[in-house]
Amino acid sequence: MNNNLKTVALLGFMSALVWWIGITLFPDGGIYIGLLFAVGINAIAYFFSDKMAIAAARAKPVADNELPEVQSMLNRLAQYMDMPKPRLYYIDSPQPNAFATGRNPKNAVVAVTAGILQLLTRDELEGVIAHELAHVKNRDILISSIAAMLAAALTIFGRMALFTGGGRGRDNNPLSGILALASMIVAPVAAMIIRMAISRSREFEADQTGATVTGRPLNLASALAKISQGTAQIPMRVNPAVSQLFISDPLKAFGARQTLGRLFSTHPPVEERIARLTSQSSGMR
Repeated sequence: MNNNLKTVALLGFMSALVWWIGITLFPDGGIYIGLLFAVGINAIAYFFSDKMAIAAARAKPVADNELPEVQSMLNRLAQYMDMPKPRLYYIDSPQPNAFATGRNPKNAVVAVTAGILQLLTRDELEGVIAHELAHVKNRDILISSIAAMLAAALTIFGRMALFTGGGRGRDNNPLSGILALASMIVAPVAAMIIRMAISRSREFEADQTGATVTGRPLNLASALAKISQGTAQIPMRVNPAVSQLFISDPLKAFGARQTLGRLFSTHPPVEERIARLTSQSSGMR
């Protein structure tokens, strides 16, 4: 099963969870209230995701006459991928990292840190830029927004269950209390795990697409190795809500996520990403 099919399956499972919990706990229409809140919250996040991410990362716009080599690289790769050139932003941080955001190619942003410009070679940076453009090309922001909407709905249902005792509390059915407690605890955790699984799946897809665009997967593999080591050693404070946008977890240096294991990771293991890129390179020869 490829990454796209896995993503569809996970989104479908989340949709089924929303439907089942809503109908079970709130048979008198609570499902519509929960979904209304979820859609409203995530519609704002979707349409303003670029501004929110830029603010959270403290990124600054780069003028057209600044960072000419990066601008040229961005323009050339965007033309090759048949998409508008994204706006370029700069993050004044020594941590090597980059991210892309925007609800569609016409509203896209690519941001790079000072650290990544200093650390990577030109060919490695090209691989990273292609990876970020692949996120935009593959509509990963849209997919992430849908996942966020469903996750928010599940979380809202859990909280509604906590305060109302579940939709069947009027029948004094002890099962309703058990269902409410399970929904309050299990559903948000399940939603978080699925969102992170989708994020990891889209990273693999962007690696593959970006490497195909440049035709040199090993350059991206080399860049990922350097970036992973840098993000593990150099901290960068960003809002955790946008950390999944980066090519490597910017909060890795703080160590908190490492104790939770792969299940709660927003990014796949760099060793696996490098192995896949190495295999892709072998297939191109």
